[in-house]
Amino acid sequence: MRAPALSVARPAAPLRRRRLGALAGLAVLLGAVVVAALAVGARPVPPGVVLDALLSPDPALPDHLVVRELRLPRLAVGLLVGAALGVAGVLMQGITRNPLADPGLLGINAGASLALVGAVRWAGVTDPGRLVWFAFAGAGLVAGLVQALGSLGRGAATPVRLALAGAALTSLLASLVSAILLIDPEVLQVYRFWVVGSLAGAERSALLPLLPAFTLGLGLAVWAGAALNALALGDDAARSLGVRIGLARAGVLLAVTLLSGASVALAGPVAFVGLVVPHLARAALGPDQRLGVLAAALLGPVVLLLADVAGRVVLPPGEVPVGIMTGLVGGPAFVWIVRRLRILQP
Repeated sequence: MRAPALSVARPAAPLRRRRLGALAGLAVLLGAVVVAALAVGARPVPPGVVLDALLSPDPALPDHLVVRELRLPRLAVGLLVGAALGVAGVLMQGITRNPLADPGLLGINAGASLALVGAVRWAGVTDPGRLVWFAFAGAGLVAGLVQALGSLGRGAATPVRLALAGAALTSLLASLVSAILLIDPEVLQVYRFWVVGSLAGAERSALLPLLPAFTLGLGLAVWAGAALNALALGDDAARSLGVRIGLARAGVLLAVTLLSGASVALAGPVAFVGLVVPHLARAALGPDQRLGVLAAALLGPVVLLLADVAGRVVLPPGEVPVGIMTGLVGGPAFVWIVRRLRILQP
């Protein structure tokens, strides 16, 4: 697929410098958070020891084992899932022109949940490595069904149709999941560990197989940035700029499905990252969706990894799953976003 050929004026030199400076600052911030994710926890590890563990590991040293066997794989999951959820949030808010949209609008979380509990209930699957693929398949199927329902009747799938189809299907699937959990307590035992969202419980054996989904989704997001800028002006204006609206929307929805589906399958339904990160990205780099995708790819891991680090130290020697931490922080952030955008004011 080729990106739409749009004629966009280049920003003035001072603005370009500010944007480059902001991107560089976000990269530095992410680097600092990466160090904290490897060093901070129930067993603190000095940054110098972290560096030694990465460059010249010694299996006889406990700190090196903690860094390489526990925190490094957890960091890799956090980087991928955080970037994917942040970028998916930018795409969803751009394609729906709704500042309160997030990837869950497509029913991805509900589809993954139903597929997971169905696999446990009727197929007897309890291995986390296999359940990941059921969750990913369920997320993709439901996202496709939402788009199909939003396209029923005359015309293409509009943002309003997608939102209505996603809300209706999510409610239906959530009811089915609740019914299965009520009649089978054994399914609940498996489901309750997945549904809270966790980087520690992520099935690392699925990380490399899911990497193509993350890569393709991020590539489509970069491709779609220019089209989202045009779609923000309205369908008629975008069409006059040469954007193939149907193709652009299909590419965006496919990217959201891949990114969110892989994230939910790997780490569970982590809340609020896809909602809050796009607003932080716009605050840092402005409304340009192309820059928003880049900023979200940096800010998503920052938010997710900070929540994960906070969860490790808030209740020592145990830890709070990252999905709970993002919910605790995301609730007040959601209220702040609503007040800032004056959405509920007459």
